Amino acid sequence: MKFTIEFEREDDGRWLAEITELPGVLAYGKTPDEAIAHAKALALRVVADQLEHEERSAELNDISFVMV
Repeated sequence: MKFTIEFEREDDGRWLAEITELPGVLAYGKTPDEAIAHAKALALRVVADQLEHEERSAELNDISFVMV
């Protein structure tokens, strides 16, 4: 499974990173790296929750992130 990370700088100077394949998974940071790290961590929590509640296939063997 490949997740796409989009990130941009907000008007207030913070960075916003979003995982486009998981609606609502976005995070802020002081730097692009911090925002991306927070978004990745949140994405992994969401996927773990989906697996736990059988909303995603248990055959998931690979997760990767691609930045655009």
